[in-house]
Amino acid sequence: MLYIDYKSPVPVWEQVYNGILKLAALGALAPGGQLPSVRSVAQSAGVNPNTVQKAYAALERDGLICSLPGRGSFLAEQGDLLADRQRRALDALRKAAAQCRDAGVSPEDAARTVEETYAADAAPSEKGEKTP
Repeated sequence: MLYIDYKSPVPVWEQVYNGILKLAALGALAPGGQLPSVRSVAQSAGVNPNTVQKAYAALERDGLICSLPGRGSFLAEQGDLLADRQRRALDALRKAAAQCRDAGVSPEDAARTVEETYAADAAPSEKGEKTP
């Protein structure tokens, strides 16, 4: 399920893009599995189909999905983009942890912040977001 935060400064098409990446990373979308149609996502999210199409086009350009005319869009078999995204995220976390250490933040406080971030992401509808 994709969550769209209309109050976010992140464009809606980018939220759709990131949502598909997240679903794939979490295993909610299986490699080779079909994505919902552009029209279906647009209707349930309350956005223009062109917005969703822009996200799908970017996902295809980046090699995460492939579109087959008349059949729909499918999650690509190769997860290189996901692995690269995870690697970059862990690198950023390492840098942030080093900054926390250098600023005198205790390991316990840093770990609690990471846990709170994960927990907050688990319930996005509580933050006033629309769930398509």
